[in-house]
Amino acid sequence: MPVTVRDAVRALMREWKLTTVFGNPGSTELRFLADWPDDFRYVLGLQEASVVAMADAYAQLTRNAAVVNLHSAGGVGHGLGNLVTAFHNRAPLIVVAGQQSRSLLPADPFLGALEPTEFPRPYVKWACQPARAEDVPAAFARAYLLATQAPAGPAFLSVPADDWDEPAEPVPAPPRLASFAPDETALAEVAAALNAARKPALVVGATVDGDDAVPETVALAEKTRAAVWAAPFSARSSFPEDHDLFAGFLAPNRAAVATALAEYDVVVVLGAPAFTYHVVTGPGPAMPPLYVLSDDPQVLARAPMTAGVLTTPRAGIARLAELVSDTGRAAPAPRPRPARLPEPAAGEPLTGAFVYQTLADLLPEDALVVEEAPTHRQDMQQHLPIRSRGRGFLTMSSGVLGYGLPAAVGAALAEPGRQVVAVLGDGSSMYSIQALWTAARQQTPVTFVVLDNGEYAAVRRHAVRSESGKVPGIELGGLGFGDLAKGLGCAAAEAGTADELRSALRNALAAPVPTVVHVRLG
Repeated sequence: MPVTVRDAVRALMREWKLTTVFGNPGSTELRFLADWPDDFRYVLGLQEASVVAMADAYAQLTRNAAVVNLHSAGGVGHGLGNLVTAFHNRAPLIVVAGQQSRSLLPADPFLGALEPTEFPRPYVKWACQPARAEDVPAAFARAYLLATQAPAGPAFLSVPADDWDEPAEPVPAPPRLASFAPDETALAEVAAALNAARKPALVVGATVDGDDAVPETVALAEKTRAAVWAAPFSARSSFPEDHDLFAGFLAPNRAAVATALAEYDVVVVLGAPAFTYHVVTGPGPAMPPLYVLSDDPQVLARAPMTAGVLTTPRAGIARLAELVSDTGRAAPAPRPRPARLPEPAAGEPLTGAFVYQTLADLLPEDALVVEEAPTHRQDMQQHLPIRSRGRGFLTMSSGVLGYGLPAAVGAALAEPGRQVVAVLGDGSSMYSIQALWTAARQQTPVTFVVLDNGEYAAVRRHAVRSESGKVPGIELGGLGFGDLAKGLGCAAAEAGTADELRSALRNALAAPVPTVVHVRLG
């Protein structure tokens, strides 16, 4: 029997362990899905944005690419919001989108994708609609190698519907490209600066955890006795937040970053942009000498640094830890821990801070927290420290809502034996509520904690800060998350008091099924 395009691509998928596919199919994808193999798993999502977010988290936690199957232009359009997030999250996705049959394309057919490779740009590393059907397997191989090569990110293939049945030659599965080591001379300059420093600091970003380099970062910090800050809007936790050297979280504005770092005489940025800002301010005090280790040439080209080193995080950090001296300088004083919050008085509403404190009491140290409650992020940072030394936290680095709920489903599929908790705002939950159906269908025992404050509170705060006066479209309310959860096949509980909260969380964390805990806040 001759080998088809479909056979050749599936052989590559097996070789690279890409047998879990996330999708929402349509007519132009049917030949890709035809005669679906028993050793493949298709994770169905009820909307394409949710599908992309599930695959994003799955790819990040498996440290392999994930295949996403979308429907022509409409499905790609639905998924674009979370494709933006996947790009900023550096998630290695292979997005395979359907396209109408080649024979119909000259007439702009129904369901045809116009300029398909331009549609997802610039939020993919590479986009291709192969010129011939027999070129599809080689294009898939190229997409895999590009998606997984640092800096990782999505790659996009548009495949005409009739290509999958065409004959093709098998394509060898080349190995993933290895990490790349830093230039020794450039890294020696950073080591010399750290050795000479009186009071050094490290700033860690998401790609440190993405490259499983948290243990190496802890070793470097302990050897240099450097304070460690989390970069603004870091989408992962790259240093244990209960460590004595952890200094806190940099705010996303120039003045705040400059003020926080002004007391140090050398700052080394590891796997983070230097820096991501959101709020307009003045420049603040002068920055100390800034050294940046990054696998992204774009970061190194734009950062206002003294020197930069192009390297993947683990290779660069491990070698830097070997090069620096144990100077014996005094460690910085540990940052003050927030006082424990008291129990709410009778009739007093719950707060986001108290919910996070309660979660900190109940969660095991190796739990995975997925977060999308922007209004309460500072509460989380104060009252729910991420203590694991790697893969303990995920959020969206793009600011595009609708990631957290489906990402928690993808995370649970990637690490089925782990406790996964998603903490979500009421507004952000509704961008992707249909992902609860997939959670129930896949029997992922995720605890979804919905913090319901009845509004888009982050928008309200920006309106107040910017003196925008009366702004419409902020008020929510009337959302029955328990009913929504049950209607989509999940268990549910309500919490309005401290006792109800503890009881609901304990039950949810012990349940073998996905559970939504609807928490009404004051």
